[in-house]
Amino acid sequence: MSLETVQSDLAVRAPDLPVIVTDDSTATVDLAAAVHGVAPGQIAKTLAIRVGDAEFLLVTRGDARLSNQKAKAAFGGRPRMLGPEDVLRLTSHQVGGVCPFGLPAPLTIYCDVSLNIYDEVIPAGGSTHASVRLPLGRLVELCGSNWADACDVPTAS
Repeated sequence: MSLETVQSDLAVRAPDLPVIVTDDSTATVDLAAAVHGVAPGQIAKTLAIRVGDAEFLLVTRGDARLSNQKAKAAFGGRPRMLGPEDVLRLTSHQVGGVCPFGLPAPLTIYCDVSLNIYDEVIPAGGSTHASVRLPLGRLVELCGSNWADACDVPTAS
């Protein structure tokens, strides 16, 4: 059902963006990067977070890690990752297909500044075998244009 909600949402808000359904799983950053032939960082992972009573989504690059210190500064409190049941309730997507599209109700969505090194990103598409390839600017626009600096990225060695 979640794939269909993403397809319906994008058909209305971004009809030019197809949902790519693959035979191979894209349920993890590494699997999605392999399927799409990109670096793991270019996969835009969506995290469901609670700070105090507020629940929201953070879209960040695939190889980034949520920083408690940065997230606390960005969101005004200590972040807590939501469990699978709450993620499903909040997004209608199972873990492995969570994305900022096809949500059951309006929700605040932030894009992490770590995404800025990519012109094009690939978030999930509502299932463990679906993705959406789109320009970063378009993702930010579809997510409400809210930015945050809440993640650490790997350092080049």
